[in-house]
Amino acid sequence: MPRKEQGWVTFQTSEEERKILEEFCQQSHRTKTEILRELVRGLNKYSSPPIALPTEQEEAAAEIAQGKTGSEKKPLKVSSRNVLKGIIKRVTTGAVNTEITLEIVHRVELTSMITRVSAEELELVEGTEAYAVIKSNDIVIARE
Repeated sequence: MPRKEQGWVTFQTSEEERKILEEFCQQSHRTKTEILRELVRGLNKYSSPPIALPTEQEEAAAEIAQGKTGSEKKPLKVSSRNVLKGIIKRVTTGAVNTEITLEIVHRVELTSMITRVSAEELELVEGTEAYAVIKSNDIVIARE
């Protein structure tokens, strides 16, 4: 259910357009909502609508997420199905570990502890895009 400050957008697509979107979602391990939100947010970068989708920035982000570098174009494959794209909001570096906080959507944050060395190798800095890859065998839910 949408919050008061949020709303629904519904539109029709052709079968071909729907297939393109679904294939892109499968390849990028992201939901249709995530893809469409990203496209809408990117519209303010253009004085006129973009001509082709995805944009160069989106293609570069997808290549990074899939482990593509230079001339080798082999996607990184992971067994996890929960891949969340976000913007790094905070980086708190300690002697051994670094705490990384990603904003997944407006006011929804996810925090992870990784080694300081990993954070440095991944060049994780505030304001850049990153992906949270979540793998869990069980989830515990509790109440007070």
